[in-house]
Amino acid sequence: MSRLYIGFILCFISFASFSQQDLKRYLDFAREKYKQGDYVYSLEYYQKAMQLDSNTVNTLWEYAEVLRAYKDYRKAAYYYGEVYSREEGEMYPNSLLYYGLMTKQTGDYEKAIEIFKKAKKLYRRLDARGYAYKKSRVELESCIWAKANQGDFSDLIMEPLPDYINTKNAEFAHRVEGNTLYFSSLRADSISAAEEVYSTTYKTQIYSSEIKEQYGKDELVDGVNWDHSNSGNGTFSLDKKRFYFSHCRENGHNYQCKILVAYVDKGKFVDIDTLGEIINYPGANTTMPFIGEWDGEEVLFYASDRIGGKGGMDIWYSFIKNGNSFKKPINIKMLNSEDNELSPFWDSAEKTLYFSSSWYDGFGGYDVFKSTYTSAFGEPENLLEPINSPANDLYYFKTSTKDSAYVSSNRLGSNYSKNPTCCSDIYLFRKEIQPEPPTIEETLEDLNKRLPVTLYFHNDIPNPRSWDTTTTVNYIDSYNDYIGMLDQYKKEYSAGLKAEKAEDAKEDIEDFFIEYVEQGVKDLNQFIKLLTVELEKGHKIEMTVKGFASPLAKTDYNVNLAKRRITSLKNYLRNYQDGLYIQYLDKTAPNGAELRIKEIPYGEYVANQLTSDNPNDVKNSVFSRAAAIERKIEIQSVDIIRQEDTLITLLSSDNMIHVAGKQKEGTEIETFFTIKNEGETPIQMTDFIITDNNPNVIVSYSTTHLEPGESIPIKLSFDTTGFKGHQIAEVEIRYNGVEKGLKLAIVAEIE
Repeated sequence: MSRLYIGFILCFISFASFSQQDLKRYLDFAREKYKQGDYVYSLEYYQKAMQLDSNTVNTLWEYAEVLRAYKDYRKAAYYYGEVYSREEGEMYPNSLLYYGLMTKQTGDYEKAIEIFKKAKKLYRRLDARGYAYKKSRVELESCIWAKANQGDFSDLIMEPLPDYINTKNAEFAHRVEGNTLYFSSLRADSISAAEEVYSTTYKTQIYSSEIKEQYGKDELVDGVNWDHSNSGNGTFSLDKKRFYFSHCRENGHNYQCKILVAYVDKGKFVDIDTLGEIINYPGANTTMPFIGEWDGEEVLFYASDRIGGKGGMDIWYSFIKNGNSFKKPINIKMLNSEDNELSPFWDSAEKTLYFSSSWYDGFGGYDVFKSTYTSAFGEPENLLEPINSPANDLYYFKTSTKDSAYVSSNRLGSNYSKNPTCCSDIYLFRKEIQPEPPTIEETLEDLNKRLPVTLYFHNDIPNPRSWDTTTTVNYIDSYNDYIGMLDQYKKEYSAGLKAEKAEDAKEDIEDFFIEYVEQGVKDLNQFIKLLTVELEKGHKIEMTVKGFASPLAKTDYNVNLAKRRITSLKNYLRNYQDGLYIQYLDKTAPNGAELRIKEIPYGEYVANQLTSDNPNDVKNSVFSRAAAIERKIEIQSVDIIRQEDTLITLLSSDNMIHVAGKQKEGTEIETFFTIKNEGETPIQMTDFIITDNNPNVIVSYSTTHLEPGESIPIKLSFDTTGFKGHQIAEVEIRYNGVEKGLKLAIVAEIE
């Protein structure tokens, strides 16, 4: 062996030795900084370590953990994905869960849905009762909800506070008292003019800003801030004589918090004291106080992980007597979850609690919810965009005038120095001043954005083994029965499979119920709320509903079944809010509003004909995902037919589908539809559009002009030569420039 070669080997060994020493030094330092909560410094040294070794799973995992703590969602998602792709949850089982959570916080709900489906299967195998499995389930539902509700902005204007309030650090608004905003900010002790930190001790302190025509310069509040500890979450007592706030000592990236009270003397905070153990439970984190009024009593809401909660930080409340005596705290079990519920705000006039949670259906990590109290707290309701975002949205509160509200959020667009979602800013939300209300066309456009709303049914429901075309069943009753059959679906669909394949089949059918059946009702509830608003304005609206069935029964039977399913939706509307919709459906509303339902019962004619129709194979013809997805109705569109006293041009037909049933190939099917001008102006039919330009379909008519109230027959012919199987011969009649015309169809099964 040559001396040159030996020298090369020795140099390589020496270099490798130094590299390993450097790697260990970088990793040790990065880990230490992570424990101290200094994520920026920690990331800097993880990046140095990654330059030497970017393949070790341990290093990738630790790097992803720091990125998650630093709220760099995009990079964290990437590296959690890298970890999972290499070890598939064997070493770090939470890698898949965090991969999904970080992906969700980038706003990529489609991808997050697929990740959480995979996560459910993984965590079911590991521990079907554990947190990771339950969290994956609720996040799957949450992402489906977010995807459906994305872009439904309320009529609010969002304004970030000025940059001298919203710095490149983190700011959190707490209260506006009089004309003063109280907020906290996480800042370094010393920052250069170029915004470079040269003292790495960060702490949260309480600031104030006087609001006149604009926000005044931020001022550090005297008396409630200390060195080497954190202060925040200020709230005044009802008589303004006491100021409650959080005091936290930092232990790395963990905090130990208590609620303190300061007395107000001539605008100064003095005589600070800690609340007793009734509130500050020993060993627990107790923080985020809010003082409100509840039926004449003073009440303290706060967040704590004390014993007796449901998991993480829970919201509690305690009534206050004589300003310094607290009754036994009550856990709001209806709202608290296994995750964190934070930053409570109580609107005493509306008896509504606003809070943030990372458990319920939302767009990101923490979303803002509200719950109205009657005899108990109601179901949490998401405040939607723009209040909420894919990032963390916390500390919602209204001003005393109730015309504006504040939220703290680390959403894209917030100030930052290195990571666009690292740090929260304070945002003001207020109602948009509109010189003119939106037109009905604009409102209908918003309604149609939520469509289609798709509702699903169990096989042959409602009214099984019946040729009836109507039913008395309310869709929600049908839905509740359907959801109650989930265990039976799992059992039947997994029959004959073994071990993991059986469990995967159960997960697949459960995912269908979550993604389609349950989400359908959520979509329906949101849609009906918006539709109700328009009917209360006195509009006449036409809603198109299509009905479908799986191929299991006879084709003509399935058309009747589809009609029964549409009727069950009409029954739901008649029962909605104690019969609110009866007046609209029966055309008896005092404001003249109407809701017409255009029914299009396709039955199985548009179903996937590869789906089993074998009654002896119930696993595939009844309980499979393929069969279940065909059994549905769809609210497909809403259109205005009268605005105030003007009836929009309307062409209608009592029957829009002719069911020809089974026919031999070569048969010419002919049928007549009676169409009518129900408007108050003449109709000029401008075009007859035949689906797929089928030359075997012919439309015949005597005139293209109809006066108001006039009816004419339209003949539709379908030459079945060259066709077989389920067929739809459809024509769309366009008139008076409308975008969506009247559709008429022949459906048949050609043998």
